[in-house]
Amino acid sequence: MRNFEFQEFDTVGEETLEAIGKADRFNLWMYQTIKPWCKGRTLEIGSGAGNMSKYFIEDHFNIMLTDIRDSYCLKLEEKFTGHPNLLGVMNIDLADPEFDKKHRHIFDAFDTVFALNVVEHIKDDLLAIQNSRKLLKNGGHLIVLVPSYQTFYNRFDVSLGHYRRYTRKSLTRVFKHGEFEVIHKQHFNFVGLFGWFFSGSILRKEIIPAGQVRIFNRLVPLFKMLDTALFHHFGLSTIVVGRK
Repeated sequence: MRNFEFQEFDTVGEETLEAIGKADRFNLWMYQTIKPWCKGRTLEIGSGAGNMSKYFIEDHFNIMLTDIRDSYCLKLEEKFTGHPNLLGVMNIDLADPEFDKKHRHIFDAFDTVFALNVVEHIKDDLLAIQNSRKLLKNGGHLIVLVPSYQTFYNRFDVSLGHYRRYTRKSLTRVFKHGEFEVIHKQHFNFVGLFGWFFSGSILRKEIIPAGQVRIFNRLVPLFKMLDTALFHHFGLSTIVVGRK
């Protein structure tokens, strides 16, 4: 499944990243949501096209960017080389059977590791969490954002190569099995649930419509207020933060 998920799904993934990359208000909202839990030397798992990376670079985080695909690593180097706070770009696969051998030199090196919309692509999610833990210093934070609610699993998930969707409870369970102390958990983007369900389950589309993303992006200020009013108890995404 690993080769299938990162080769057969690349076209869909690239189109999705391109559409979301233009959703500047949405990306900033996601960044602002996880930023309070970020500190010190930071490593991003699955940087992709750098949609989230740029906010960390602009805010002067010392950050290492990574992806499982060499093509994205090259794009990240082209986009961010020259920034003094860029620690480098690496190819990292959290499910690599030789993870320890390849990456031991950066074990215990980071204060923050974050993975946004990554863990759902990995069959052995516990292994992904455990390998992320190895990269953290004692007291370091792991931040994971994944899609919410298995009942919302639809054609979008299939086309993007998702193994599963989560709740705060199910993701917390993985963190605890990975020997993390869970210090924060929430849902994110309540309104997104309706667009995901309508386009992916009712219309049975396989690619998130770019037009839908543009409209959503314009209305982000309203959606942020709604998330706050609901105390982040429901949302298209689940966020858990763990401390090593």
